Amino acid sequence: MASNAVMEETLQVLKDHKLRVTPQRHIILAYLVSHHNHPTVETIRDGLSKDLPNIGASTIYNTLNTFVDHHLVVELQNGDGSTHYDYFGTPHYHAICTNCGRIVDVTYPGFSDTEKNLEKKTAEISGYMISGNHMEVYGLCPECQIKLGIKKND
Repeated sequence: MASNAVMEETLQVLKDHKLRVTPQRHIILAYLVSHHNHPTVETIRDGLSKDLPNIGASTIYNTLNTFVDHHLVVELQNGDGSTHYDYFGTPHYHAICTNCGRIVDVTYPGFSDTEKNLEKKTAEISGYMISGNHMEVYGLCPECQIKLGIKKND
């Protein structure tokens, strides 16, 4: 079970986004906030089975789709055909390994400014009214570089 602070934070997030607070929405969002493993629906279901033993995959899918629609969560494809989910409370982007599918959150000081500049420039060039973004970069993770003999283990 998530900590009291996470439960309070997620309750407020649901209210701020004018989403009806249900036990399922609350606990699924709390799981995503407290786990940075970019879980699949199956991973979430396994992780919640102790607290919500009867929760079905369709409830999780529907809840996640609602969160995606409200820009609380992003969907990630890692190349293995499965969909992973990530709470997007703090601006970051994702590095995805093209060999094993590992997904890592990446941020750095000044990233928010870079992100705002990207959106502003995109709006100027395209004429779009930008409502958000999601960035992914692809490559080989350090472990796969070693496995594939591209990089020596230091």
